[in-house]
Amino acid sequence: MGRFDETVSFKLHKDGEDKVRTVLKAVYEALEEKGYNPINQLIGYMISGDPAYITSHNNARSLICKIERDEILEVLLRNYLQEK
Repeated sequence: MGRFDETVSFKLHKDGEDKVRTVLKAVYEALEEKGYNPINQLIGYMISGDPAYITSHNNARSLICKIERDEILEVLLRNYLQEK
């Protein structure tokens, strides 16, 4: 069997979800304080992986780099789908 025949499982632990939520809130607030559109900036970061989309104000860039983008996506998707 080839590698495309198997499904890889990904699981984020609850403490990871809390960390992602805390970081996203802090980054959102820092972007907003600096006058950026936080959603647009976060999307730019998520698509490109380039932390330059995130301000260094209030250590936001350093914070966002401490979590993986796939962890952010999992938390966002889980929360979005649970609200529907």
